Amino acid sequence: MELNRTNVENAAKYPSRILQFGEGNFLRAFVDWIVQKMNNEIDFNAGIDVVQPLPNGMVDLLNKQDGLYHVYLKGIKEGKPVKEFEFIQCINKGINPYTEFEVYKAAILNPELRFVVSNTTEAGISWDENDKLDMQPQNSFPGKVTALLYERFKAFEGAADKGLIFFTCELIDRNGDILKKYVLKHAENWNLGADFINWVNTACAFCNTLVDRIVPGFPKDDIKDIQAELGYEDNLVVVGEYFHLWVIEGPEWVAAEFPADKAGLEVKFVKDMTRFREQKVAVLNGCHTGSYAVSYLYGIETVREAYESLEVGNFMKEMVYEEVLPVLDGTEKELQKFAGKILERFSNPFIRHLWQSIALNAMSKWETRNLPSLLGFAEKHGMLPQKLVFSLAAMISYFKGETEGNTYTVQDDQWILDFYKEAWAECDGRPISIYQLVEKVLKLEKVWKQDLNNVPNLTLTVSHYLFLIQQVGMKKAVKAVLDANNPLMKITIEEKAKQEVANN
Repeated sequence: MELNRTNVENAAKYPSRILQFGEGNFLRAFVDWIVQKMNNEIDFNAGIDVVQPLPNGMVDLLNKQDGLYHVYLKGIKEGKPVKEFEFIQCINKGINPYTEFEVYKAAILNPELRFVVSNTTEAGISWDENDKLDMQPQNSFPGKVTALLYERFKAFEGAADKGLIFFTCELIDRNGDILKKYVLKHAENWNLGADFINWVNTACAFCNTLVDRIVPGFPKDDIKDIQAELGYEDNLVVVGEYFHLWVIEGPEWVAAEFPADKAGLEVKFVKDMTRFREQKVAVLNGCHTGSYAVSYLYGIETVREAYESLEVGNFMKEMVYEEVLPVLDGTEKELQKFAGKILERFSNPFIRHLWQSIALNAMSKWETRNLPSLLGFAEKHGMLPQKLVFSLAAMISYFKGETEGNTYTVQDDQWILDFYKEAWAECDGRPISIYQLVEKVLKLEKVWKQDLNNVPNLTLTVSHYLFLIQQVGMKKAVKAVLDANNPLMKITIEEKAKQEVANN
């Protein structure tokens, strides 16, 4: 039976009080799940209109099911393995602003609208100087938000109670602050006036947030069995772990308006989320992004299989305990305990978290999640963290799109894919060619916010590991980086270059 509001006659209907930018797996398994729990437990009475942030997306599928779907949670609850379904009924409609601009505008001007939630990836909250007020819609998320707020400001004549509360879930530091900065910058550039800017500053709240739940996504391998169990042909089922945490930094009055903690949820309102964010991003997300290329090129498809394997599992643990924790704030006991809780989640027997889903937008993720650990370790210890450097080399190798004769699909921004396609095409595998390739990658200030070739010994060390991966394959290369006495560690790029010169 198809899943829709015709076949589910008792499906709840709520007023649209939330506008959500992003229709992907994470928001549906995290924020929408939280809102549904609040509706069920404390009568929050909030529905969601979902905006597709890019021209291509999946709101058509969302609308086909009238916004209905199930979240399938699998993990450890109170020390015991659990599996449970949650029926999500809080989404009212999906909107493609590129083809339904008037519907989008109506959602913006909805007088009951109070909250805006977003997850437009790490690259989503960015500045686009080409955005204009009269575009339908603007290119960037901050451009869309500025236009959205200006429409409400005009329509409701600057009424303070028609401002909006933003919960930005993009995994970048101070995500709410950055969004607000770009909104105000657009307001200045578009000459929207001092009254509007004052309204943005006083009637709206841009909350910095931290989100934590592993969401593998659509269970394609088990979907037929799941649909049979549900009794519906739900093509939007999303799998997540039971663990969840949402840390929100914002004014106290925001907590009163969004009382998720009263529904028994792990939603924390704090004055300063810095410590929470640094630990979570560096350990959980950093381990994911720092390990995906190593694991995938090793021949392992999932996080659990990698963590339970000997070499890759040890690589992940050593990277976290020896290179990431030493640069984080906190006592050694506190950090070790936190890391232990995080890493045990990788062994969740119910979750099949694919490395290729983690690989999406890997460059921006590595800059956010891993680069601070690498630079912090180098500054603190006067030497490079070898596992993190190896991780960077593995990522460059991954963008080749081929390993040991097998090809695979790489997903990232098109300009990054084009860059690597050209860079690898120009690389003939010789040491000097590998070195030049690494130089080009580390010079991408658009990604790294700096020229990483200026970090002492980084270019040479990344080149060494990339050369090693290309020469002997990932399995032997991982064994080598775990053992400094491994004979393969003596195959340095410098020595090979000298031999090449001598032979010529």
